This record gives sequence, structure tokens and C-alpha cells, in this order.
Amino acid sequence: MSKPERIIDPAQFAAAQPIADLEEIRRHIPQRFEMEQLTGILHLDTENHLCVGYKDISREEFWVRGHMPGMPLMPGVIMLESAAQLASFYAQKHDMLQTKMIAFGGVEQVRFREPVIPGDRLVMALQLIKARPRRMMVCRFEGYVREKLVVDGTLKGVPLPVDALGGSA
Repeated sequence: MSKPERIIDPAQFAAAQPIADLEEIRRHIPQRFEMEQLTGILHLDTENHLCVGYKDISREEFWVRGHMPGMPLMPGVIMLESAAQLASFYAQKHDMLQTKMIAFGGVEQVRFREPVIPGDRLVMALQLIKARPRRMMVCRFEGYVREKLVVDGTLKGVPLPVDALGGSA
């Protein structure tokens, strides 16, 4: 089985300026405070269903003190959360699932390839594979630090029944 083509050439985004900041991201996804895992959006391509965003990793991240003491490593689940938030941002901005909120539906074929540490910029690239309104979405994702692939896989997003859960999002 051949490896899939890369979603992006990370070198093309090394010096890119954000096209959307944290405030714009907040208009489309609900995560706040410690759970905000996107800092900005670098690229949107609706024709090819591509989105590139990033998270600047600081020493103030909630996980630094405990994962791991003396050797802080970004937890894999937080890298996945960054990918999920990028997928949710893209889908909500373009009303792909026609829902108030999108929840994490699952991941497949995930590989953690290199550590991510404070001071790094995690550039996350996403390609939408399919979206079924009010049902689910499937995306490929890749994460890069300094043009090196650190994480990749496939994720699914599903509509979250906000009204049934008593939420007001």
C-alpha cells in the first residue's frame, strides 16, 4: 500500500501570515481558555477543501507542568484536539454539517512521529474527504514542526445535539 500524498508542503507556510486570528476562530468554534488549541489560520482553500492553521506552544500550556516534569511533551490527545478544532473551524465556517456544533467522532490510522515541545509552532493541515450534512465529516490531517511531520491520521466529526444536551451554543 502506497503512502498518501502530503496535504501540503510545510515549507510554503513557514513564514505565512495568519489570515484569521484567535477572535475569528472563536466566532466559529466554542473552545475557550485551556482548551483553545488553535492560534491562527494560515490558509483556506474551499475548492480543494484544505485548511491550514497553527498552535504556538508556550510554557504556560496547562499540560507543561505534568506531562512530563522536567521534559514537557505535548500530549498526543492535545495534538488530536488541535486537528479536531481545525476541522470544526473549517466545517462551521462553511456550514458543511448544518449543525450548531461539531463533536469529535473518532480517529483512525494516527501516527505520532516526533515530539512537540514548548517554543514550537505546530502547523496543522487538514483536507476534507467527505461531509454529509447533519451526519458526519471525515478529514485527513497532518501536523508539522519546522517542516518535519510530527503527527498524521484521519479524523471524524459528528453533529453534537446541543439542544438535547441543554446547551445554548
